[in-house]
Amino acid sequence: MKQQKFTKQFAEFLRIGAALVKQAEADALLIFAEGVCEWDQIKAGVGDTKTIIAADNEEALEGAKEAGLMPIVVELDESPILEKLTHALVESVADDIIATGASVVALYSGFDESRLDTISLVRLSEHLGRLTSRDLRRLETSVPLETLKHVIDLAVDIGREGREGKPVGTMFVVGDHRKVLHHSVASGFDPIKGYNRKERSIFDGRVREGIKEIAQLDGAFIINADGVVEAACRLVDVSSASVTLSKGLGARHWAGAAISKKTKSIAIVVSESNGTVRVFQNGEVMLRIEPFRRAMKWKDLDFDNAGE
Repeated sequence: MKQQKFTKQFAEFLRIGAALVKQAEADALLIFAEGVCEWDQIKAGVGDTKTIIAADNEEALEGAKEAGLMPIVVELDESPILEKLTHALVESVADDIIATGASVVALYSGFDESRLDTISLVRLSEHLGRLTSRDLRRLETSVPLETLKHVIDLAVDIGREGREGKPVGTMFVVGDHRKVLHHSVASGFDPIKGYNRKERSIFDGRVREGIKEIAQLDGAFIINADGVVEAACRLVDVSSASVTLSKGLGARHWAGAAISKKTKSIAIVVSESNGTVRVFQNGEVMLRIEPFRRAMKWKDLDFDNAGE
């Protein structure tokens, strides 16, 4: 297991991060660890500041909780750091560590994995919409949370990156797949037809990359509760007369809202215009995530008197 050294720079970043939490009246400090750290030294460096430690796996976080820190496992080894941070924030809300509208100071390795080199101030209300821990638990009753996490992470990735420099809009419908298939029709060629279950699991990184390639095609991906893609390029055939959405949302969003109300599925829609991801259940938007196309928001502050 890789060890993240507690260097002078690490210590200085902790000091500045804890000071920024107080100066900005933020709710917590989030540190993304690239390896096992000296937890006691980190705790001493942040003092009484609420501190979340995120890492790619449980092994890297061993001992963090005992030191008085709040560990969050991300499990997105190959994903960009901003996607990992987004996931860590969602997990922190789900675990009731922070609230939906919280502000968080994040310390992470934005350029060099061997050391902390970036500080950002993130306001969750600008990125997580109406997400609450109650919403996540309610979503989990119909579809396992792990399945939803992987699909949402994939949707956020598509919303942020698009494909070959072009924005991409798409929809995933997760759970209650038999009824969803009954209320949808094929738009034409189904690129995932003929593959076995293992080759259609969204838990496989290669499958997720393949989905990104074909997300530009018309229609939705239908995914069962176990995370297996049952069909692609499906057109939802449900009336949207019983749903009400905000002005400006297009046909894809109306279809997602309608199918989530008609069935027990969760619809995850990526907006082609701005990459925003919306999660629908029972015809309503339960979660909204804005794409991190640029670094998270910075805020310049005067630290001259931060230690006083």
